[in-house]
Amino acid sequence: MERYLIIKTRDELLRIRIGQILYFEADRNYTKLLLTSGIQFTFAINIGKIEEMLERQVEGSKKILMRVGKSHIINKNHILQIHLPKQRLILLSSEGKPRELNISKDPLKALKESLEKEMGKAEVKTDA
Repeated sequence: MERYLIIKTRDELLRIRIGQILYFEADRNYTKLLLTSGIQFTFAINIGKIEEMLERQVEGSKKILMRVGKSHIINKNHILQIHLPKQRLILLSSEGKPRELNISKDPLKALKESLEKEMGKAEVKTDA
C-alpha cells in the first residue's frame, strides 16, 4: 500500500508518496524538500513541524525517514554512502544522480550505527 505525506500551507497542498522523498533540509524557518525525481519544493514550515507531520500522518515513518542532525530528514532507502571522516552522506536519486549532504559527525555516526543494527537484525532473520 502506498503511503503519502500531505503538506498543507496557506496557499498550497502537496501530496507526496513517501518513497519519492529523497530528503528534507532545514533553512531557518523554511524547509526544502527534494524528491527522487529531482523536483524541489520549499515550504514556510520549519523542519520540526515537518517531522511532526510525518509522525502524525505516516505510520512507521521512522523506519524509512530519519532525522539526521538539526538540518536533515533523509529517506534511508536512498543511502548510497556514509563517509564519517569527510562528514558526508550520499543519497542516490531514482535517475541515478548522487546527492551529497554535509552532516556533522555525531548524527552521521548515529545513522551508521542504526543501519548496522538493522542489518544485524536482518542477518539474524535469514540465518534462522
